[in-house]
Order: sequence, then C-alpha cells, then structure tokens
Amino acid sequence: MPVKICSFLFLLLCYMPLHGQIAGNPYVPGTFPDRIILNVTQDPSTSMAANWRTQESVTESFAEIVLADADPRFVDKAKKIKAISQKLQFEDTPTAVYHSVIFENLIPNTKYAYRVGQGEHWSEWIHFNTAGKVGEKFSFIYYGDVQTNIRSLWSRVAREAYGKAPDARLMMYAGDLINKANRDVEWGDWFQAGGFIHSVIPGFPTPGNHDHFDTPEGVNTTSVFWRPQFTLPENGPKGLEETCYYADIQGTRFISLNSDQVEVSDQYLEKQRVWMEDILKNNPNKWTVVTFHHPIFSPKSTRDNKRMRENFKPIFDKYKVDLVLQGHDHTYARGMVKIPMNEKGAKSGTMYVVSVSGPKMTDSNVERRDWMDRSALYTQLFHVVTVDNDKLMFDTFTATGELYDAFDLIKQKGKINKIIDRIPAQVKERR
Repeated sequence: MPVKICSFLFLLLCYMPLHGQIAGNPYVPGTFPDRIILNVTQDPSTSMAANWRTQESVTESFAEIVLADADPRFVDKAKKIKAISQKLQFEDTPTAVYHSVIFENLIPNTKYAYRVGQGEHWSEWIHFNTAGKVGEKFSFIYYGDVQTNIRSLWSRVAREAYGKAPDARLMMYAGDLINKANRDVEWGDWFQAGGFIHSVIPGFPTPGNHDHFDTPEGVNTTSVFWRPQFTLPENGPKGLEETCYYADIQGTRFISLNSDQVEVSDQYLEKQRVWMEDILKNNPNKWTVVTFHHPIFSPKSTRDNKRMRENFKPIFDKYKVDLVLQGHDHTYARGMVKIPMNEKGAKSGTMYVVSVSGPKMTDSNVERRDWMDRSALYTQLFHVVTVDNDKLMFDTFTATGELYDAFDLIKQKGKINKIIDRIPAQVKERR
C-alpha cells in the first residue's frame, strides 16, 4: 500500500475518535488514569486520600506509595494498594470507573511519592507532603466560587495560587466548584484547569447550590460525581457524608458545613447544628476555620441567609470560631470589627470573608454594607492563609498576583482576637 494512503488512514483513525469526543465531551476517560486528585483525611499528617478515573473496561486499579527519594530506585520499595472501584453511569455522560485509596500510617511532615494505575497504564510518580505536627507553621489556600469559564479563566488563578503557596497543606473551595452539578464536561474543565496541582495539594471542598441538583423525586442532593471523585472524611452527620466534615491540621480544626442543605432541609439544618456544637465543644485545637457556601452576612442587599445566621452565628460566637470562609455572592468582602452582636457592647472575634475566584462577577445590588471592612468588585481573587502559633496571617491576591488586602488575627488570652490590618497603602478599594 502506498505510503501516502497509509498515512491518510493513520490520520483518519486518529481523527475519528478525537472528533467524536469534541462533538460531545472532550473528556472521555481512557485506560490511563485521569482526574487524579488528593483530598484531606481527618488527620492529613498520618493519612491522605487519592482519587482517579478510568474508562469502564478498567474494572480494578491500584496505587503505589513510597518515601520520595532522589535515587530513582526508590520505586522498588513501593507498597501496592488495591483501590476501591465504582462504575458510574449517568444519562449521556461517558461511563467511567472511579477509583479511590486512603494512604495510612504515614509519617508527619514527610515527602511521599505515589502513582496510580494498572498493568501497563500508570500515572507518573507524584510527590506530596504530609501535614506536620501541632504548633508547626503552615499555610493553606482558599478559593471562592469557581463556577464558570473554568478552563479558560479560573486556571490562571489556580496557577498563581500555587506559585504563591506551593507548600500549602490544603486547598479550600467555598462551594460552586462548577455551574451545573451533573455536567461532566464542567468537571473535566475543573480538573484540567487545576492540572497537576490537584494531585499534589489535598483538596477541602464544600458544596454550593450549583453543586447540588433535584432528583426526579424532588430530593435535593449533591452532584452524582461528588462522592465518586472526592474521598473526604466521613465524620459528619449521617446523610451528609463527605459534604459536612472536619479535619485537624497542625493545631487548626477545619470544618465544612453543607449550607445548601441548611437552606432546603429542616432535618439537615438541625443535624448540622447539633454536630457543629459538638465538634466545637470538643475541639483541642488553637484555631478554628469554618467554610460553607451561603454567607452569614451577604454583600448583596437582595440576599439574606437568615437560617445560616440565626442557627450558626451564635455557635461561632460561643466557641470563638476564628475565621468563616464563604462564597455564593460573586464579589469580595470581609468584616470583623463592625459585625453586629446580640450582646450589648460585645465585639466579634470572628472574621467573616466572602470571595470569588472564578470570572462570574456582579455589581447588581452589591453595596458597601455596614459590616464590611474591605471589599472588591469585578476582581478574581485567591487567598493564602498562614497559621503561626498565636498569629493567623490572611493575604488576598488578585488573579495577576498583586496583594490586594491583608490582615493578621492575634490570639489574646481571655479576650477576642486582635486584628491588625495590612492593607497595601497604594492599592485602592475596587468598587
């Protein structure tokens, strides 16, 4: 057969499946693992969770883990673990098998190498660091809503954040990771936009309203992809597994609430309220950070999340929660000094932050509210938070890497937190 015809047939065979993917979903799974992601466990100093995806013909998969070493022969010492695998078929979404493992009995503050796969189809070797011990200095990244134009415009935020904090212990997402809960192509965009970063820094996602959907029976629930692709602590209320949970990292308790279920379900509101009180009452950590989607205090005059505020703010006040990180309103605002309190003369020791990392912006009904100490419109942001003994440092960066806002919270024995503003003098508020 002439060379030109052979070449044409080869190109045609290559093009046909690619064309089919582009026409429908460009993120069709294959035999090689994709969507590799780390997620927090209850104690990321001694364990770490990993998830990945393959096509449906790959019915079993494995992970290998070993102490990282500059000597490439380290791979010979790797421990092989069989993954938990589950097939997901949903409407016209490409059928896939989702795999998960939890690496256990790890050494704190240690670099590990891992890979995932099977047979001849393995990922590259990937490094991650376990969390350190209580009291050691560490940083984490916080993102507000990602939601839309994820691959094209949120990707730059993820890369800037990684550049600022490559050693972050976790990446926190305050809900609305995508726009339509069960649209696989959007999850594909989210995984591609974060790239390898997802596989080296563990995630701490909380679901937003766009990460939920109504079943044909009228039941509001989290995306069909949520639990298969995120392995998260199952230490929350029954029925809210892997959406309402906590993790303890180096002397800080991180808590995720499912605020969407607070808004739509009396049953799950009460379950979370009781659970929240219990884990705050029995909290040995110096710092406490809570995240959920619907703000206690909204920047928008047309929104008022009374159920969240009336049920959870009194608990935050009672147990002196330090930082509340939220999303939903597609703008930036933070406040502590002027937060209204129930007791006369009382002042808030809790900083409330609302932020947005994706490009979906609004100035509709967004006002300079009384509770705000700093705000911004039409600005993609990310936040690097550093905890160092009695000081919490909060740095807000724009998508182009400029410091826009900053403050410190200082622990004071027997008193509420002291706030020190570090707003850059040359940076005006973006209104």
